[in-house]
Amino acid sequence: MQLSGRGVALSVIASCLFAVIPGYALYLGPLDGVQVFAQRVLWSLPAVFVMLLIAGRASALKDAVLRLLKEPILILALFVTAGLLGVQWLVFVWAPINEQMLDLTLGFFLLPLSLVLVGRVFYHEYLRNLQRIAVVFAAIGVMHELWVVGGLSWVTLICAVGFPPYFMLRRWMGFDAFSGLFLEMVLLAPVAIYIFVNFAPAGVFSTAPQLWYWLPGLGLLSAIAFGTMLKASQLLPLGLLGILSYVEPVLLLLFSVFWVGESIESGELLTYVPIWIAVVLVIYDSVRILIKQSRRLN
Repeated sequence: MQLSGRGVALSVIASCLFAVIPGYALYLGPLDGVQVFAQRVLWSLPAVFVMLLIAGRASALKDAVLRLLKEPILILALFVTAGLLGVQWLVFVWAPINEQMLDLTLGFFLLPLSLVLVGRVFYHEYLRNLQRIAVVFAAIGVMHELWVVGGLSWVTLICAVGFPPYFMLRRWMGFDAFSGLFLEMVLLAPVAIYIFVNFAPAGVFSTAPQLWYWLPGLGLLSAIAFGTMLKASQLLPLGLLGILSYVEPVLLLLFSVFWVGESIESGELLTYVPIWIAVVLVIYDSVRILIKQSRRLN
């Protein structure tokens, strides 16, 4: 697969948008993590549909539905991807509300390495020399963090191993990024409605009227971020997508420091500096290859 400049840009944009969501969730009180998840699904559904129409992808959604009718195995796969996505979305907003931000960030430190491994084993993807060096630096940072933390929590494990099978299934299904996401939101909507009807705080919108504008924003932000990431996953090798995903935990770290007010201890530099080096190497290598490709085309 040839390196796609659009894919690299979309991956970086998605990481920037995802890094905003945990901080955004902190402003959604009195909703707890499960309630925020339910609202995220319910508001993402119309947001994804509107984006489909604006992008002129209604025909792609129609084609996806027709394929589901002709190939029943895709229905089963869609239920699996919807379930995987639902768990990830739940953890992503539950963790910061329940003071599990460190475990969440560690999971996203491990996720890129998981994607690199999946790309190598299942898709026989090869990394260029600079990308291999970047993986080594990233692994050093992750191993140091594991040594400091002393183990892996369930939050970390879900983040680290949940997305690779999701991306693999989505590639196999071959749905357009936003069409597939919309269908997954349709399957998750009944679960979200059940959670809202049975567990929402009484009179939540009257006691916290600001939710009327915060929640639609969460839905739009989620739809754009995930749709962008899915499109990037279709344009890039999984290994490169994985290394580029280190942009997100780096931004989550900056968010923790400058927004939440946490501080980086000197000992933690052995975690973050190697990962920052890995991100810089991958971006430099990607830009270098894109320039070469552009010159060949001209």
